[in-house]
Amino acid sequence: MSVEQFATRHIGPGADDERRMLEAVGHDSIDELMDAAIPEVIRWHGTLDLPEAATEAEAIAELRALAARNTVAVSMIGLGYHGTHTPAVIRRNVLEDPAWYTAYTPYQPEISQGRLEALLNFQTMVTDLTGLATANASMLDEGTAAAEAMTLARRASKSKSRVYVVDADALPQTIAVITSRAEPLGIEVRVVDVERDELPGEFFGLHLQYPGASGAVRDHAGLVESAHAVGALVTVAADLLALTLLRAPGEIGADIAAGTTQRFGVPMGFGGPHAGYLAVRSGLERMLPGRLVGVSRDADGNPAYRLALQTREQHIRREKATSNICTAQVLLAVMAGMYAVYHGPDGLREIATRTHAMAARLAAGLRAGGVDVADVAFFDTVTARVPGAAAQVVAAAAERGVNLRLVDADRVGVSCDETTTLAHLAQVWAAFGVPAFDGAVDAALPVDLARTSDFLTHPVFRSHHSETAMLRYLRRLSDFDYALDRGMIPLGSCTMKLNATTEMEPVSWAEFANVHPFAPDAQTAGYREMIGQLESWLAEVTGYDAVSVQPNAGSQGELAGLLAIRSYHASRGETHRDVCLIPSSAHGTNAASAVMAGMRVVVVACDDNGNVDLVDLDAKIDKHRDALAAIMVTYPSTHGVYETGIASLCAKVHDAGGQVYVDGANLNALVGFAKPGRFGADVSHLNLHKTFCIPHGGGGPGVGPVAVRAHLAPFLPGDPLGAHADATPAISAAKYGSAGILPIPWAYLRMMGAEGLTRATGVAVLAANYVAARLRGHYPVLYAGNKGLVAHECILDLRPLTKATGVSVDDVAKRLIDYGFHAPTMSFPVAGTLMVEPTESEDLAELDRFCDAMIAIRAEIEQVAAGQWPAGDNPLTNAPHTAAMVSGDEWPHPYPRSVGAYPAGVDRAGKYWPPVRRIDGAYGDRNLVCSCPSPEAFED
Repeated sequence: MSVEQFATRHIGPGADDERRMLEAVGHDSIDELMDAAIPEVIRWHGTLDLPEAATEAEAIAELRALAARNTVAVSMIGLGYHGTHTPAVIRRNVLEDPAWYTAYTPYQPEISQGRLEALLNFQTMVTDLTGLATANASMLDEGTAAAEAMTLARRASKSKSRVYVVDADALPQTIAVITSRAEPLGIEVRVVDVERDELPGEFFGLHLQYPGASGAVRDHAGLVESAHAVGALVTVAADLLALTLLRAPGEIGADIAAGTTQRFGVPMGFGGPHAGYLAVRSGLERMLPGRLVGVSRDADGNPAYRLALQTREQHIRREKATSNICTAQVLLAVMAGMYAVYHGPDGLREIATRTHAMAARLAAGLRAGGVDVADVAFFDTVTARVPGAAAQVVAAAAERGVNLRLVDADRVGVSCDETTTLAHLAQVWAAFGVPAFDGAVDAALPVDLARTSDFLTHPVFRSHHSETAMLRYLRRLSDFDYALDRGMIPLGSCTMKLNATTEMEPVSWAEFANVHPFAPDAQTAGYREMIGQLESWLAEVTGYDAVSVQPNAGSQGELAGLLAIRSYHASRGETHRDVCLIPSSAHGTNAASAVMAGMRVVVVACDDNGNVDLVDLDAKIDKHRDALAAIMVTYPSTHGVYETGIASLCAKVHDAGGQVYVDGANLNALVGFAKPGRFGADVSHLNLHKTFCIPHGGGGPGVGPVAVRAHLAPFLPGDPLGAHADATPAISAAKYGSAGILPIPWAYLRMMGAEGLTRATGVAVLAANYVAARLRGHYPVLYAGNKGLVAHECILDLRPLTKATGVSVDDVAKRLIDYGFHAPTMSFPVAGTLMVEPTESEDLAELDRFCDAMIAIRAEIEQVAAGQWPAGDNPLTNAPHTAAMVSGDEWPHPYPRSVGAYPAGVDRAGKYWPPVRRIDGAYGDRNLVCSCPSPEAFED
């Protein structure tokens, strides 16, 4: 295998294709194209200082060597991260299946019914176990879920207090994330031992842990009642496995439940990714942050799934948003939900009962050996007191291959899980210096807190317990969906490109998957070396001086960057700098992140070409000069253009004392040709799920590292277990965020090398300009930069056609399904448009297939305009066409069935059929149903 083969496999167009594409756009070479497109003032002409590109075999061998430097110990640390057995049928057919991991966020619900059903299973699982009315489609981790619960409580509480009370027995990393989020919002977090100390006279919210970090299981009913008496809302951070045996939070009046579903079959992954959860009582569902899957109906009145309440999305609410969460952990939520489907309620109870039995036996053995074990009820975690000897016990256990939690100098925490065996208990007893125990053991759960209510009663949780049934269920759902394994997903700003199998393979290795985030450093040398290499490569690619991979989504990277700016100003005694300038074209998370960072948003206008209006920028800077903290810009612009004024913009903001934040969403158009950290930016977040090949997973996981210049490096995210000592905020619950998927971008960078990365950027820009050139005569291309060129994406303007014919951007998007495509990005950043990003991974045949489809659709629109088809009954307004629709006994439409079923150029043998017709979103929002509907709902 030659070195260049991986880049050749990653990049779709070959040499002949490239020549044809260059001819179409009017340039002789990619270098000439890039010189014409990118303003010379930011153009970088060097060579990236990266290791020479490795072959796939070499990269895997290097990762094997790094993985071998990690120790996969028996983890009994707990603290929200537990060993779990991922059912092989789920691992192979979800985590490792491109039909699931290469799918996009289900904004086009007709071609996303499989993952939407899987997410509805997840939501139902969470609501059933927590005893609350509505759960969202997952959060980033437990820490961020708890922080979102705090801000939700602030919005919903009638109390005017700014005090938020957190149980001292909450997970320490959760306390760190809550505290980090609270400070910029002017919220005072008080950590209180709720068992011993009185609650404040006034507070708006209370966070309880159930069971506590110590393992204690306590009756919180009285605390919930006391909180409600002063107008406060109560969040219970609950362990879902424990809730199969313990009374649900909703049954004592809790308003919100938050936590993680990691132990439901999702490996620890050195901290992530895992699907957090957030559930609320009735009346709070319309305040839920993030995504919410709901049940609606299609054009035939059949039940169908969609994302509900999409008006809450941050790109719509912008600076009025109360959360910047715009993603979820879909792939991991699917795994956790399927774990519940596979085991069912009886299987989950059995796992929980066995886990508790192991903990009870552990405690009995320690007590029998004279160890002081906390005399409290517990589920899976035991806290033992060994005055002055805790460190020795933990070290002795580590020598035996078992990791315990060092609580303090006198106490050791030991957590059991579904992987715990009697042999593990024997090693723990030996570490404590007590003999093995085989006596009788009593359960340690209080009878009055035992769960009596049923859960997971829907047939889906009682029907797929054999591997055959589960395999077929997963196959059925994946067949409903459209992902990159079927064809092109040309979404602008989302960069849906190849996620190579070699990049994905190491994610499942035990040495990466089964490591606890708080494992001793001596056991994680390989992980930390890999992360260090990745951070240094990302710094080189972007021109920054330091990188932190802790932010576990792009939105969290934005927040981390703005908090770094805020801390930098504070360190210089300029706390009054709180204005963040944001162009009107920016993605909505920018404004939401600024608000969450305690900044005031001031919008800067864009000109008719989609560029930042430098005259308006000057006016806004003059008005807010003394208070200017930062500007947030996306480069290339949100409109897909290399703006010529970017260097001038950076200089203007710096001259006024502000910092420049460049959103990294469009970095795929810069790598190898321009470095934000060298053309004037101070900080960026980098979407590893876009430019650097972590797959979108149906809407998550994503990773959004933050990259900074040297002066901001001291303010990068802190360790959540030492955040207060570091005096820097923790963004995620684990130091390295979603570390378990970092082998993917590591492998991408390692195998592409400097030359491959640079060529990928050039081909991505070439592909976008090729599409623009082919379609410009059929649809106006809304914006262009130097010499009429776009960057890595182009915007097709459908508004004139809509005005003339009534055919909408939605109609075109749905008709593309009939042609075998996922639609481009709809109505962003301009309503009534399609933003197309072909990426470097699609070959010329696929690009031409897309362009041919768009041209054929344009011809169909002409038939509507000419009156040959009625405006309300034509292939566009009726799209997408299902197999049931076109094979029905009646066909009342004025066009042939064949036109609806098999548009021009569609491969009849390999056609994708959507499972439902067009979905009525408004109906679903008016009749909000966010858990599994009864089977009767699907009867004809």
